[in-house]
Amino acid sequence: MHPRASLLLLMLAASIRPTFAQKTGPETEAVKQTITSFFDGMRRGDSTLVRRTLAPGAVFHGIGGQPGQPPALQTESINGFLKAVGTPHPDVWDERVQFERVLIDANLASVWAPYEFYLGSKFSHCGYDSFQLVKLSEGWKIAHIIDTRRKEKCR
Repeated sequence: MHPRASLLLLMLAASIRPTFAQKTGPETEAVKQTITSFFDGMRRGDSTLVRRTLAPGAVFHGIGGQPGQPPALQTESINGFLKAVGTPHPDVWDERVQFERVLIDANLASVWAPYEFYLGSKFSHCGYDSFQLVKLSEGWKIAHIIDTRRKEKCR
């Protein structure tokens, strides 16, 4: 290949932006803050704080199942979850997430976050959370959460 052609191809390849590039900056931080507030509310047993992070019509799903059985998609009741969060319980519900990937396009954000869940100081389970957020007039709100749950093979 001619040296100029090689140089041109190299420059072209370097200029192409990856389709799924993570955005950084204030929008990414605002998305992360919404999720952080959700879990802060859960840790505090503050269902009002958790509710403020949710979009109208938000949906929660979990992927679970019994050992030896095929996985099952479970829909969780938002109101049931909020009631459980706000009902006093002996141990703090502490879900520790890491923001592995935050993707944003206009008013839609997708977050991929490995987590570990603790009841007080005792490890309970782990998995991945996948969040879909929408930017409404009040800011970023969680529209959908789906997660995996397991007790072994955590990160």
